[in-house]
Order: sequence, then structure tokens, then C-alpha cells
Amino acid sequence: MASRKDKSAVASVARQANVAELRTEVQEFKRRRILEEARELFFAHGYESTTLDAIAEALNVTKPFLYSYFRNKSEILNAICEIGITKSIEALDEALATKLAPPEKLRLIVENVTTIIITNQKYIVVYMREEKNLERKEAKYLMGLRRDFDQRLAQLLQDGVDAGDFDVEDAPLVSVSISGMITWVANWFRPGRHSQAEVVSHTIRLVERMVAKRPRR
Repeated sequence: MASRKDKSAVASVARQANVAELRTEVQEFKRRRILEEARELFFAHGYESTTLDAIAEALNVTKPFLYSYFRNKSEILNAICEIGITKSIEALDEALATKLAPPEKLRLIVENVTTIIITNQKYIVVYMREEKNLERKEAKYLMGLRRDFDQRLAQLLQDGVDAGDFDVEDAPLVSVSISGMITWVANWFRPGRHSQAEVVSHTIRLVERMVAKRPRR
């Protein structure tokens, strides 16, 4: 049976763990708020025209506060540009991990990634506009993530061809076309003109037509 001293020690460890977890959550919240405000300013005024002073003012904090989370403005841009592609890869991973057939996996990927593009629209647009301002190492890293996404999607398309589900002559080319079409939604989607559900459904139909089996002549 545990002594009073042992129970007290266990309780102390638990409190410390809770404090550490809470501290991490607060830090993540503050970091996220910096990215959200920087995203708005980069989207509205461009990366080069936005200063760290402007970001700090928008958040009603000091510039040293920003340096507690990011070394410089370039690092903030890097973090913003990573959001869309990392979330898209997570959606790809989740779909590929299922036991669904290739057509259902593809549909799930298109549905989830298109939703990510719409709900993170400004992050995606900032990436498209400001890719030229990324540090070379970061630009190369993000390009590698995009290439990995396209290659794994191409493998799914090829799996569908081998299973007799898809009619695709060049899986890598079709894969790049699909990912490009989905990403481009960020540029033209306007809330109110079409609903998110309509755009997602429309994109799914387009992709399904691209890979659909065609009657042999």
C-alpha cells in the first residue's frame, strides 16, 4: 500500500505534467495567433510590404514578443507556407491507410484536400504569391513535400489502373494535374458565389471523369 509520502510525490508529478502541458498549449496558441495575423497582412499587403512592427501592432504586442517564437519575418513566412501542404499530406496519409479500394481512396483524398485548401485559403494563396521570397532551403523542402504528395497519388492511380478501376495512360502526369487543379481552387473560390460543399462535389466529379474507364472502340 502506497504511503502518504508516495501519494504526495505522485500528485506532485501529475501537477507538474499538467502545468507543462498547459504551458505548451499556451505557447502553441500564441504561435498560431502570430501566424494568423501575419497571414492576414501578407495576404492583404504582400510579404515585402509587411514589417514585423506591423505584425506586432496588429497583435497589440511588442516586437521582442514575436522574437520569442520566430527568429525573423522569413521564418514566419516559412511556417505559413508549410500549413497547406502538411495538412494535405496528413489527409493523403489517412486515406491511403484505409482498406478502401482505389476509387474510394481517391474520392476521400480529393474531398479532404479540397476542403483543406478552402478552409486554409489565405495560407495557400500567400504560399503561391510569396514562394519567391522563401529561403532557398525552405523552398526546396516544400517542393520535396509537394513532389512526395504527387508521387504517392500517382501510385494510387497506378494501383487503380492495375485493379481495372481507372483508365489512366500516364499516372504521374494525371497526378500532377489533379493536385494542381485542387490547389488552384484557393485562387478562385469566393464564399457566397458557391458553397464549400458545391466546390468539393464539383472537384470530385472532375477528378472522377479524369480517371474513369472509357469504352473501348
